[in-house]
Amino acid sequence: MAKKKAQKRTELLQGTLDMLILKTLTNGKAHGYTIARHIQRASSDVLVVEEGSLYPALHRMERRGMIEHEWGLSDSNRRAKFYRLTPTGRKQLTAETKRWDHFVNAISNILNPPATEV
Repeated sequence: MAKKKAQKRTELLQGTLDMLILKTLTNGKAHGYTIARHIQRASSDVLVVEEGSLYPALHRMERRGMIEHEWGLSDSNRRAKFYRLTPTGRKQLTAETKRWDHFVNAISNILNPPATEV
């Protein structure tokens, strides 16, 4: 059964992880594990973000000024980095969401072409 569920999971399209992280952080600050779990739960377990993808993305986004961190204690009382969105990150999310919507619309038009008038 677990194997079947794993087959239903979808790999993220290149470039979408940043957008999903930024969107997750619109809910408030969160540490890496919480971000990954939110994406997985919100996608009904279809999108699974592995640590090997998540943490490099978080570090890259922090270097680009889209997010920043502060140290705090996790629910398990462990020291953890809590990430939050910056104004630059909010602008980036808006831009990436527009690009994503444009992309999805283009694919949709190919898969389901509008009826042509006669």
